[in-house]
Amino acid sequence: MALEKKDVEAIAHLARVAIDEADVEDYAESLSNILGLADQLNSVDTDGVTPMAHPMHMVQRLRADEVSETNQREHLQEHAPAVERGLFLVPQVID
Repeated sequence: MALEKKDVEAIAHLARVAIDEADVEDYAESLSNILGLADQLNSVDTDGVTPMAHPMHMVQRLRADEVSETNQREHLQEHAPAVERGLFLVPQVID
């Protein structure tokens, strides 16, 4: 898909990007190449290809989920202006 000068100007206007008049042709060529690559990728037959989340078949090493600190809630809430059932109360900011 080849973009014309008016297409690039319209895209620049929508993106609120100022483009120098002398550079419009270069942008048109570059954007046309990008769209051509997208068309080329869309034409590839991917039937039967299993989708994957990551190209490397790796397993994330996770540490054991163990409590490492003591509960200090009451100590931390001693100086709070308002607490209810173990939660900090804050002023309402949205109606």
